[in-house]
Amino acid sequence: MGKVTLIDFWASWCQPCRTANPKVVALYNEFHKQGLNIISVSLDKDAEDWKTAIAKDGLIWTQVSNLKEMDDPIVKQYGVSLIPTTFLLDVSGKVVGIDMPHEEMKLKIRQLLNKK
Repeated sequence: MGKVTLIDFWASWCQPCRTANPKVVALYNEFHKQGLNIISVSLDKDAEDWKTAIAKDGLIWTQVSNLKEMDDPIVKQYGVSLIPTTFLLDVSGKVVGIDMPHEEMKLKIRQLLNKK
């Protein structure tokens, strides 16, 4: 709450997730100083694979995982059925976008940050 936040569900073993990670890094680099917060939720089972992927992909923001893959309770809470899945939240915590195309997400983030 209080920040525009992107919640990114991913896993080290998910090739589409790893392919998408550079775009998430680009969003972070462009908007973090303006107030964008990113939280990555890993659906990994192996801690070492997860940590290696974080380092290799340069994911320097908050990373969380219960190491339960799709059995993680947050998966059910957010209704995630496949990854990568992203949720964009406004400063009040309301979901304002799910799995938005990159350019559309950039525009929405810019709009949300300008409203603050």
